[in-house]
Amino acid sequence: MRLALGISYNGQAYQGWQSQLSRQTVQDQLEAALGKFSNQSVSTLCAGRTDAGVHALMQVVHFDTALDRPLFSWVRGTNSFLPRDIAVEWAQAVPGEFHCRASAQSRRYAYILLAAPVRPSVDTGRVGWTFYPLEIEPMRAAAALLLGEHDFTSFRASACQALSPVKTLTRIDITQRGGYWRFEFEANAFLHHMIRNIMGCLLAIGHGKQSPDWMREVLLARDRDAAAPTFSPDGLYFLGPRYAPHWGLPERTPGFDGLP
Repeated sequence: MRLALGISYNGQAYQGWQSQLSRQTVQDQLEAALGKFSNQSVSTLCAGRTDAGVHALMQVVHFDTALDRPLFSWVRGTNSFLPRDIAVEWAQAVPGEFHCRASAQSRRYAYILLAAPVRPSVDTGRVGWTFYPLEIEPMRAAAALLLGEHDFTSFRASACQALSPVKTLTRIDITQRGGYWRFEFEANAFLHHMIRNIMGCLLAIGHGKQSPDWMREVLLARDRDAAAPTFSPDGLYFLGPRYAPHWGLPERTPGFDGLP
């Protein structure tokens, strides 16, 4: 039987998603908990690997198992072995041809930013921070220049392992509530550090240091040195993939709309 799980986590304590020798990753913690619950070795694949310090509201994983237990048992049982900053949100049986990464039609992220004179305290590690005021319309104008299919080399980390820098960015929404800003991104796929590099450029424009048209210049340069420095991982959340309706998987988790 193939199972898909929706996972949420606070990434502050972990060295990203992917398993490492340190065992201090989200994948290591999840597979250890699944192993204790099922009394067998479990190897998972995920929809989108996240970096150190990055959070997730609906990371989707799949794995194969011969163990037949009620779906709610996979949720509650696995959670009983997980640390408090990682939780299984749901479990769903899926056909054998389902693949959490290859079956995804798009992926969604949100970046939560606090614009305030003083750094965050209660929200430390959960939001990015800038002490400069921001103007929303220049950032929206610049974001619109990135929509569509483009070569995003200028926003690609040097360690990126993607086969192609060409991606299709379908949505960037920017909203404000008090001192908190929410930037939502959706694309068929993202390059390593792509969102954090775009954020650096958007903030340079929002601060008035660059014009909106500068974003076009950065995009067309196809050169990482043309863009702003990589922004902090603190406020970045993987909201999850979108799948075709016939897979019957949730599109959201309870925390999806609970961010500032």
